[in-house]
Amino acid sequence: MERDPRSILIIKLSAIGDVVHTLPFLEVIRANFPNARIDWVVEKASSRIIEGHPAIDHVMVSHRTSWQKQLFRGRESPAVLIGIRKFLKELRAETYDWVVDLQGLLKSALLLGLSRGRRKIGPGWGKEGSRLFLTEPPFFVEPDLHAVEKYLKAAEYLGCDRTSWKGDIPIQEADKRTVETFLRDNEVEGKVLVAINPMAKWTTKLWESEKFSALANRLQKELSCRVVFTGSRQDQEEVGKIIQRMDENPLNLTGRTNLKELAYLYSRCQLMVSTDTGPMHIAAAMGCPVVALFGPTAPWRTGPYGPGHVVIRQDMACSPCLKKKCEDLRCMRDITVDRVFGAVEQRLDLIHS
Repeated sequence: MERDPRSILIIKLSAIGDVVHTLPFLEVIRANFPNARIDWVVEKASSRIIEGHPAIDHVMVSHRTSWQKQLFRGRESPAVLIGIRKFLKELRAETYDWVVDLQGLLKSALLLGLSRGRRKIGPGWGKEGSRLFLTEPPFFVEPDLHAVEKYLKAAEYLGCDRTSWKGDIPIQEADKRTVETFLRDNEVEGKVLVAINPMAKWTTKLWESEKFSALANRLQKELSCRVVFTGSRQDQEEVGKIIQRMDENPLNLTGRTNLKELAYLYSRCQLMVSTDTGPMHIAAAMGCPVVALFGPTAPWRTGPYGPGHVVIRQDMACSPCLKKKCEDLRCMRDITVDRVFGAVEQRLDLIHS
């Protein structure tokens, strides 16, 4: 019989939603192996999600994206090479009993191969040569399971009892104070706070900005909500256009929060409206009910996880197509403002009943 592992390395690099989905796996692993050292390799953009997590002993941050950009420019190659060498030294400093690749891509497989581990484990859903460095056959998980369930199945494969987990994001007091100060300054106490996260990386996931303007208008006028827009710095221009079309100014935190502050903000909201994107998963993890707009992707695999959420999508033969580009965007375009407004109104009624 195999002894319990004394050290475990989790490889889950990105994206934000994927890292959030892996938190239940982390908690289950920690609950089943309380004395093990648990480390995690993550990419910079998603690292704030897991920094300071009580179940993790050490976080290794890969700057792969910036390294690639700088190497292609050819101007800062010495500094990049020093950074890569330092990261690889950190990666190989420990010989782990288990190294678990939950990314299942070539970029994670390379780290799996470079790491020092007695048992190197990966899923059957992997692609791009991700099985090259496994020390055993990949474990099978049903393909249509939600991502959270897939990772919990991975924990079961490792012999874990999966019954005890919450999956929320740990928040520091400084992050809470920043958000509370913003809410206090904008006098939202006693008002229904609804977050809207309108942007997404895929153009096929986007809902028209005019519809977000109309929806936010109605939420503030007809339901007396305070609407707060969220997103990244890259989203500021487009969100600004949405706000310009509105009759009454909403709150705007687009590009002004880190991921921990964003998570706490969502925990203070009564509801969130979002496209299929990372902040949607952050809100769901923090217990905020989500009204999610889906088009090219499959909500049963990557929708907001848990009870109390509403998914709005058109029943089309071509959906989910998983395309990042498409000339026919009816799957999102045909979702009406009335339908989304009705879902928000009904959900808020249930919350306050």
